[in-house]
Amino acid sequence: MRQLLMTMLLIATVAMLYASFAQGEGGANETIARSGNRMADAISRISP
Repeated sequence: MRQLLMTMLLIATVAMLYASFAQGEGGANETIARSGNRMADAISRISP
């Protein structure tokens, strides 16, 4: 029973950390989107 409780707490902690890293303000999702926009702008400025 104790091992099950510890496992559940660990899973909950990891899920909360992931959510704050990926979706928080300035998180990974926002950073990746900004980087993609910059790359798209740079590519569109290349003249053939």
